[in-house]
Amino acid sequence: MPTYDYQCKSCGHFEVTQSIKDDALTDCPTCGSSVQRLISNNVGIIFKGSGFYINDSRSQSEKKASADKASSDKAS
Repeated sequence: MPTYDYQCKSCGHFEVTQSIKDDALTDCPTCGSSVQRLISNNVGIIFKGSGFYINDSRSQSEKKASADKASSDKAS
């Protein structure tokens, strides 16, 4: 289940693990004050496989190894 970040007006920042189907919290579980769900930027999604574009974050050795494997696969 994903972890969501919330900002309470009284208590400050806290995290809650919720189902994707659950509604966002409106009240702080500690003090009862109103809260706002924050947008998180720590999503670590990695797409692997032949159906995705090669991005620039790969090292040169990984790019060379991938190209060598692709050329050997085509040869066989």
